[in-house]
Amino acid sequence: MRPYVFALFVHVSGVIGMFVGLGVWLFGVAILRRTERVEQVRLVVGPILAAGNPVVGSILVLAAGGIYMAVTTWADARPAWILVATASFLLLAPVGAFVLDPHLRAVERLARATPDGLLTGALVAGTRDPVLNAGLRTFVAVLSGIVFLMTTKPQLVAAVLTMGVALMLGLASSAPQWWRGRRLQAGGVSSTTE
Repeated sequence: MRPYVFALFVHVSGVIGMFVGLGVWLFGVAILRRTERVEQVRLVVGPILAAGNPVVGSILVLAAGGIYMAVTTWADARPAWILVATASFLLLAPVGAFVLDPHLRAVERLARATPDGLLTGALVAGTRDPVLNAGLRTFVAVLSGIVFLMTTKPQLVAAVLTMGVALMLGLASSAPQWWRGRRLQAGGVSSTTE
């Protein structure tokens, strides 16, 4: 087997693993927003946080394969799509590490410190925070844009436009929750239902 074929397999396997982990995050956060009791939050947030390990591992695997292919196959040509995809990926990485993970860990700590029963105001705010939803949806949209770049290999302008559209779609898909959250805050509603 040629090293390039193996690197491609490793790279694609990493992408698949990352999207599986992100699927757990998306599903888990959707459930988390619907919790009504502290016990439910504790039950749901654990698997969401556990999915972070396979996501990080998959990112390392896909990076290893991608770097190998970029250096050995594409180094002389330096296509624009690789530069745009790499830059997008590097700009996206802090979202998981500095937005999603700390937010979920804070919700977990708060849930562990809160006695069983209905959600407190702080847990309602933490589990329904639109920043978590927007960060996760934008993360998935930008990663989907990167996969699009890998499969279509466009020129520079098209690659940059693709990533701009992916970013806008991620942010726009979370807009309804931002509006719903603002309406609830404006109305002074502290209900656990949305």
